[in-house]
Amino acid sequence: MPAFMPVGTQATVKGLEIDQLQATGAEMVLANTYHLALRPGEETVAALGGLHQFMGWPGPMLTDSGGFQLFSLAHRVKIGEEEAVFRSHIDGSLLAVSPERAVAIQEALGADVAMALDHVVELPNKREVVRDAMDRTVRWARRCRDAATREDQAIFAIVQGGLDADLRADCARRLREMDFPGYAIGGLSVGEEPPDMLRMIEATVAELPGERPRYLMGVGRPEDIIEAVRRGVDLFDCVMPTRNGRNAMAFTDSGTLRLRNAKYERDDRPLQPGCPCAACRRGRGYIRHLFMAGEMLGPILLTIHNLTYYQRLLSDARRAIEADRFEEFRREKLAGWGVGVEHQ
Repeated sequence: MPAFMPVGTQATVKGLEIDQLQATGAEMVLANTYHLALRPGEETVAALGGLHQFMGWPGPMLTDSGGFQLFSLAHRVKIGEEEAVFRSHIDGSLLAVSPERAVAIQEALGADVAMALDHVVELPNKREVVRDAMDRTVRWARRCRDAATREDQAIFAIVQGGLDADLRADCARRLREMDFPGYAIGGLSVGEEPPDMLRMIEATVAELPGERPRYLMGVGRPEDIIEAVRRGVDLFDCVMPTRNGRNAMAFTDSGTLRLRNAKYERDDRPLQPGCPCAACRRGRGYIRHLFMAGEMLGPILLTIHNLTYYQRLLSDARRAIEADRFEEFRREKLAGWGVGVEHQ
């Protein structure tokens, strides 16, 4: 059944205390291996009791492998078959990450789910470049599996293959043969058109075992999540609800609200009628005032609201699936959002 993980890159979901995060309905959170390995270092996290105790989060946690940083920090990375070498964005020091090292870091961090190290490349790209990265991802996944020592930590493999359905299917089949506890779809939401993304999801999910979790990494527009759920995806993460919240954008059933717009100055309505979050106990005009005045409470409240909205969306999707009315639920949501159109 589908679920959404808030992103806590540096062992914190920006601006929220743990009780505030729990109040949004979140059950599982994500942290970033690359960033935590640089600061404060996985050995420090381990010495302080592991990620759960370090940040005070009692529920399940997932750490990504650092593979996405091969794409996002490409100008700072040198990739070879044995390992990837990063130049720190903090102080310029070098960090070498092999599949074995990625697993060791994540075992020290102590999350419940660790991601295999993968090779993400820019899209669009030449087929031979995408194929090479996909093949390396499969080889690295095997090395990650073989390096794992913690029985209390599940390793998920990541399917790559760019926008080539055949490469995606081939990658998924080869990873499935290694019998991982879960599988992720990586390398999407990097600028491709939504129809291409959905086509890749379909090609991948068709080759993955239905009894194992299927995780779509980094995809977070509400309409994309609903369309991915329809295609069999179980788990999501994205910075969109938190990042957009810090930039005065609220998600609602009638589209996004940009709270800095003057039309909300004297609007006393809640962001989303019926929403139980702290932000919706105030009016839109008050939240706009907080942003215009530079008050830190504004980003905090919109982060709370957006995460609550996402958790309610996935909770409602689960209930719709159980009631065998997901298609009706999907149509209602897409109609309300107007898919990318801002509404009153």
